[in-house]
Amino acid sequence: MDIVKILLCVGVWSITTADSSVPTAKNVRWMSVDFTTILKWTQQSDYSYSVLYSESGGDWTESPDCSQMFGSECDLTTHLWPLDRTYQADIKTDDPDYDLEDLPHTYSPPFNPYMESNISAVKFTVEEVDAGTVTVNITDPLTAIHGDGKPFSIRDILKKDLQYKISYYKSESTRKRDMVTQTSAANVTGLDAGQSYCFMVAAYIPTRPKATQLGAWSPQQCTDGHRNILQDLSLEAWVGIFFVLLLVLVIIVVVTLLCYRCHHKKNNGLQTTQTSAPV
Repeated sequence: MDIVKILLCVGVWSITTADSSVPTAKNVRWMSVDFTTILKWTQQSDYSYSVLYSESGGDWTESPDCSQMFGSECDLTTHLWPLDRTYQADIKTDDPDYDLEDLPHTYSPPFNPYMESNISAVKFTVEEVDAGTVTVNITDPLTAIHGDGKPFSIRDILKKDLQYKISYYKSESTRKRDMVTQTSAANVTGLDAGQSYCFMVAAYIPTRPKATQLGAWSPQQCTDGHRNILQDLSLEAWVGIFFVLLLVLVIIVVVTLLCYRCHHKKNNGLQTTQTSAPV
């Protein structure tokens, strides 16, 4: 009996040692932009890894592109469909000493592409309609998901859930105004005629959790404006102009008075000469 116990202890110790000697993937995380979804992890050794994925409560499927790979990321974009589902991945460390079911492994956090994929900065143009209105035309970003032989845009996927937030402000002002549009073309009204305005746009999905509702902000674009030079003058400039005009006026008055006095003296001298001359 003692020999049997010793053999059992040795067997258990061997399994424990083997488990601890095979490193598992660490720092497992999802990286997703415009529904291109990549699973990443920190590689701990020269072992290869195999990635399996599953919809919550479903069967596990091994990714054909990420089987016995030596990298530290796996593109699961085309496998996580439908998008509005919650998925989980399992990263197994390949080792010939284990059966497939017993390989050391690490589970990923759950991930829902539809609700959590980040949206990149959009492109847009600004077109003046009249003195106080501009039209902001937004281009829906394309995704890596295809259908009918062409890539889907984020609007093809999000449909009515997709809105855009437009932030704008008058040039040289810090007070921003925001508006939300449900379409890719929006009229911004109530602008001061002739003024230059700057605009930024971001995708907005209010049906999502707050952390992923807003996409990345685009670079700003500013209208030229059609102001004349007087509209551009600051209060200090107007004060300076006032004093310059006042100074010019004073100079004109002084010169006028001097000219008048000189002329008056000249006339008086001429009259005195004419009076003192003998008849």
